[in-house]
Amino acid sequence: MKNWRIEAIIISIGIIMLGVMIKNGINDFKDKDRIVSVKGLAEMEVPADKVIWPLVYKDIGNDPALLYVNMEQKNKAIVTFLEKNGIAKDEIDIAPPEVIDMQAERYGNRDIPYRYNATSVITVTSKNVDKVRKLMSEQAELLKQGIAITGGDYKYNVSYEFTGLNDIKPQMIEEATKNARAAAEKFAKDSDSSLGKIRNASQGQFSISDRDANTPYIKSVRVVTTVNYYLKR
Repeated sequence: MKNWRIEAIIISIGIIMLGVMIKNGINDFKDKDRIVSVKGLAEMEVPADKVIWPLVYKDIGNDPALLYVNMEQKNKAIVTFLEKNGIAKDEIDIAPPEVIDMQAERYGNRDIPYRYNATSVITVTSKNVDKVRKLMSEQAELLKQGIAITGGDYKYNVSYEFTGLNDIKPQMIEEATKNARAAAEKFAKDSDSSLGKIRNASQGQFSISDRDANTPYIKSVRVVTTVNYYLKR
């Protein structure tokens, strides 16, 4: 008889524990259906660490040999100007001149006083952005030598880049994740819930853009993370 009672007690305890486990499992299952999706933003302004500066000038003439000699002299003068002001040789690239035969053009004007129109491009690619920007303001020195650097052509715009993204990625991802969690905690509080574990997360794409049209040498780096959290009752 005693054995029977002991077995009955054990079975009863087992049934009670099973019921508790089932209840907790059902609640947990319900909680897993309660999810909040939040986004976290991180932004940072950084100075450009690379500049590409094309120095473009045009020349005209009727004698291609003489035109070539003139352009060679102008190229040397430009390179001398750059090197004198601290630009290294390996930062300077001289492209072959682009020459247009105006008379050979299908819709060319036969009455123009010159036949050949040549464009020369010397490109400076440097990590010393401040030095190059200073030189841009001093290029009037070339005009004194009869070399007019042209601008306004979209093909030859000065461009600034930021190449140090890998150095700031961890810091920005951490900040974006913190901002996402703060938003999730606020949502959980407003809905009388508590924040659970992360269900999944997406880092998102980093974007680098000019801070504004007037300061292209200052970049705005941006990343948005998406995090899905479980909510608990």
